[in-house]
Amino acid sequence: MRTIDFQKEDLTEKEKRNIEILEILRKRGPISRPDISKEMGINVVTISNYVDEFIKHNLVYEKELDISEGGRRPVLLDLNPQAGFVIGVGLNLMNMVGLLVDLKGNIITKTQIARPKASVKEIAECLLEIVREILRRSKEYTPNIRGIGVGIAGLINKKDGSIHWPQKMDHYYTYASVDLPLKDLMEKEFNLPTLIENDATSACFGERWLDLEHTYKNVIYMFSGVGCGILINGEVYRGSLGYAGEVSVYNFKEQDSFNCAMGNGCFIKRWEMDLGIVDDLKQRLTRDKIKAEQFFKLTSSNIENVDLKSVFIAARSKNEVAIAALDLAAKRLGIKIALLVNLLNPQIVVIGGGLEDAGEDFLNKVNSTVHEWAFREATEDLKIAYSRLRENAVALGAASLVMQKAFSQLW
Repeated sequence: MRTIDFQKEDLTEKEKRNIEILEILRKRGPISRPDISKEMGINVVTISNYVDEFIKHNLVYEKELDISEGGRRPVLLDLNPQAGFVIGVGLNLMNMVGLLVDLKGNIITKTQIARPKASVKEIAECLLEIVREILRRSKEYTPNIRGIGVGIAGLINKKDGSIHWPQKMDHYYTYASVDLPLKDLMEKEFNLPTLIENDATSACFGERWLDLEHTYKNVIYMFSGVGCGILINGEVYRGSLGYAGEVSVYNFKEQDSFNCAMGNGCFIKRWEMDLGIVDDLKQRLTRDKIKAEQFFKLTSSNIENVDLKSVFIAARSKNEVAIAALDLAAKRLGIKIALLVNLLNPQIVVIGGGLEDAGEDFLNKVNSTVHEWAFREATEDLKIAYSRLRENAVALGAASLVMQKAFSQLW
């Protein structure tokens, strides 16, 4: 197996064309050489040279002939989805998902567990175990598994692979430099090239690679309200060291004095991953015993174990306390998105990371708030939507990043 160089950022012109042609085949195949030539604006002889190389590597195969408008019928080409497989693992708001996918992004095997409420080292062990489980269930595919992609929270330095993980101490947060060589651990145990990427960036790339129309080149993916993935002109934007997408500012020395009337903190201040919904709901329930009893009966929960899932369940049953908590969170999230819309002027903002289950009222409130707070010109053609990849977005995105690297380098 040829090793995939995940550290390589600057692509050659040939590698860019590899990706573009294989992407057309992945999304639009079966397709003829002349049609690829027409779409890319490159002469058909050049396209044929690339395709011949793909066929040699078993990435592409020729199939049945297209209907001809006269003369010789062109041969159709398609991506060979069985040429290789990739493992993707994603850490979400409420769970961890592991997938084995083929080269077209079809899911072959899926496994998931509840999100570990633990330290980064324990989460790393869960990541390793979920890969072990996928391999146990996919023995017939093992010889053709080409790599592993992992989408994980935290600040990930693209130069040295270090993970800066947010640790909570009392009611303060701090980013600690975690000496955890996750990439090396995975490559040593599984003997597969491994890519580690931020969760929001992974999810953003997954949406663009697998779901969104090709015309969407400027995209923001809101991973709850804590961070976002950014695509600019169709390319993932990571910043100089890989830390781009953190949409809050934080200084634990002054956090108590840095507050706004809008919710428990400023919309540019660090939030909990659930947008503070659970804490807000608990405060509302402690103020009204009757409403608390109604909520706990409806969700089979209590003040100690109420979680985001129970809030969503209650909201779907029209519970007014749950609806009020989600309404406030949607407005706060909408204000934060409005700031990003003014700054980056995206075509679409995708909301995911677990918030997809909050319901259409939540999405509508976010949408209306963005339009109320952002510049009208920046929102005229803006679309705001839930992730359609849902809980699979981070894992699929991480796997897709591996595929893109593999496509460029022709494993």
